Amino acid sequence: MNDSRRTAKPGIDPQQLRDALRDADLRVLLMVLHQLSGDEKWLREPFLPRRDVRLIADESAGFDETTQSFIREAAFAMLASGAPQAVIAQPDDAKMLQMMSACLGESVDPAYAPLMREDMGVADGNVHWQAAPAPEALADSRVVIVGAGLSGLGLAMQLARLKIPFLIIERNAQAGGTWFENRYPGAGVDTPNLFYSWSQHRNPDWSRYFSQRDEILGYLQRTAHESGLQPHIRFGTELDHARWDTGRGIWQIALRETGAPKGQICETLQAKFLVSAIGHISEPNDTRIDGMDEFAGPMFHSARWPDGLDLTGKRVAIVGTGATAMQLGPAIVDRVAQLTIYQRTAQWARPTPELHRTVSDGARWLFAHVPLYAQWYRFTLFWRYGDGLLRFLRKDPDWPHPERSLNRVNDKHREQMTDHIRTVLASRPDLIEKCVPDYPPYAKRILLDNHWFEMLLNDKVELVTERVKRFTAQGAVTNHDALRRHDVVVLATGFSIARLAARLDIQGLEGETLAQVWADDNPSAYLGMTVPGFPNMFQLYGPNTNLGHGGSAIFHAECQVRYVTDLMVRMIENGIDAVDARREVHDDWVRRVDEEHAQLIWTHLGASTWYRNRHGRVVSTSPFRLVDYWRMTHEARLQDYRVLAREKTA
Repeated sequence: MNDSRRTAKPGIDPQQLRDALRDADLRVLLMVLHQLSGDEKWLREPFLPRRDVRLIADESAGFDETTQSFIREAAFAMLASGAPQAVIAQPDDAKMLQMMSACLGESVDPAYAPLMREDMGVADGNVHWQAAPAPEALADSRVVIVGAGLSGLGLAMQLARLKIPFLIIERNAQAGGTWFENRYPGAGVDTPNLFYSWSQHRNPDWSRYFSQRDEILGYLQRTAHESGLQPHIRFGTELDHARWDTGRGIWQIALRETGAPKGQICETLQAKFLVSAIGHISEPNDTRIDGMDEFAGPMFHSARWPDGLDLTGKRVAIVGTGATAMQLGPAIVDRVAQLTIYQRTAQWARPTPELHRTVSDGARWLFAHVPLYAQWYRFTLFWRYGDGLLRFLRKDPDWPHPERSLNRVNDKHREQMTDHIRTVLASRPDLIEKCVPDYPPYAKRILLDNHWFEMLLNDKVELVTERVKRFTAQGAVTNHDALRRHDVVVLATGFSIARLAARLDIQGLEGETLAQVWADDNPSAYLGMTVPGFPNMFQLYGPNTNLGHGGSAIFHAECQVRYVTDLMVRMIENGIDAVDARREVHDDWVRRVDEEHAQLIWTHLGASTWYRNRHGRVVSTSPFRLVDYWRMTHEARLQDYRVLAREKTA
């Protein structure tokens, strides 16, 4: 065993290192030891971790105390004298696959090796110029991005690196998109934030494994500032309309100040490329219930939370029981006098003890100072929160209980979550009856239990399953004409999803607007990004790119950003004025998406969900694994597009 009294390098406190190693995830530490030393013993018994399927795995990795101590002592000896150069600095796909499988204690599909090499920074996943473009070619390639949320910022960072000129139009006063707008108490991420972050802009200083809104917004805005994006963002500005100019091969764009009437133009500009980065969850549902205008107190959508609102001692109603309500209710229950929750549909929620877990000082030190540690830790989150669930969301045609579950594993998940509800609500059979859904788990967005069921046991909380028929000045009236008095009403009723970029007035090649092309509540786009008839126009977080089985919205955004920048670079290098997605390519993509969804849970008709349009077609979620979408979007194929030339002028 290595001597733990070895002298640390200047600037590293040996005791600080030793204390931090007590908090290390040993499966991650083993990968660090292997890469730094090149010693194969760290990938063999007795140093093979036990498989762990929890979101945040047990840091001991299943090892006994003696083995744990040996691993930590070896790491101390290697790191105490300084950060050594890795013997295996750039593992190839075969080595990567070996390490990933050893780290997880299970076999890993080889398709993930090249993906993770890029995500960890082992391989360069950025788009590059083959030769430096002429200044005039860059000057003629301006990009206008609508939306300064995580997708728009992610694209802007890559455009800045490539020196392609761009402007971001943002309706709000600050960057951050949905994280700026959603400021309700308890708002937070339901993806572990070491995975919910840009691969090239990691944050080693998260305070929690599932961070709340202010910390996420701070990360997004800080990264934008450090990347020099602020001068390129026009805040308080909306897109009034955009028109494709066929003769000049450019977008003619009109802007207005936020809140100004449509048509009240404050500026016009031109751009070669137009990108919608407004996402899925930026436009609240227009909830209509009789008498809403009569209510005497504040009534607002959760995404429009009023500044300075004090709920202390108030009788508060929440309409809706989705992800927002599950975060909001427990966050305010202790300060209100009464909390009434109006539930249309019961929700499945996973027990998640890690949801409120803080990141220890030792773990943060490891993320910041130990080579490769943060990258391997991120990989473990990618795996547990990525594609593993998707294969269990397929319909088994021979399963005898399709009304309650899809297959044997899905039924087991149902039993586990039902047992959780029954255990927490054991003293209230009436609540159990209200809270156990009658549809398969994951048919609707799966939620993380934020002490929601415990909250329902509070004497000042009432769960109402009757429909709100109307509002009066005093409160809400349900189907049985019962009036419940409220001081504040929060509409946690979700967002308008199906319109997506069609909310923007964008007119394409043939004079049709995107809203007309997507009429009848049916948006579609090749790879979720390009629509025939709308040249040089891209969408980030477009149709069928939402993740319903896990994963990270930022990971998906990075896939789309790479694709868009790759296509832009190829066009500029080859002197291509404009490209338009081929109709047959688009239609084949839609067919593949629909065929996949026909086998998956989101077409199960036992549950209403915003994933589907009113005709039953899934228009929001992606049916593909993260690794498959990464592969599909890794390089843009010019043959998927018609090349358009601008008209020649005399």
